[in-house]
Amino acid sequence: MSNLPVSNGFYFEDFSVGQKGTSAGRTVTEHDITSFAGLSGDFNQIHTDAEYAKDTPFGQRIAHGLLGLSIASGLAVQTGVLGANVIAFREVNEWKFVKPVFIGDTVKVEMEVVEAKHLPRLKAGSLTLAASLLNQDNATCMKGLWTVLVRTRD
Repeated sequence: MSNLPVSNGFYFEDFSVGQKGTSAGRTVTEHDITSFAGLSGDFNQIHTDAEYAKDTPFGQRIAHGLLGLSIASGLAVQTGVLGANVIAFREVNEWKFVKPVFIGDTVKVEMEVVEAKHLPRLKAGSLTLAASLLNQDNATCMKGLWTVLVRTRD
């Protein structure tokens, strides 16, 4: 199988079912979690209170699940898969939060094109990507399907 393109500006025609790609890694920091709490308003103690989190099944603070999803989409943008020619991020489907993401985890996103549908009326195509956020041990933290609308060349 060929690799997904890794720079900005790719068109729908540049993708085909079966293409795979992996982003660079990114380490999740305490600042990421506190910033996301402030942005989202989610100050649940499992994310923000180290003493409280010690007595949870995880034994420490965890990143917000939606922060992990946001980091995954950001890593995908950095590969160019969700680059300049994406018209819209249309759907997140079957998203599963499998394992927690901890402060200090280094995560990356793996993607595979599982469906490509040309939409001539829109001068675009719909891509469905199977996406997984993996930690430094290659353990899946979250996974699911993303659907994006991408411009065609015509």
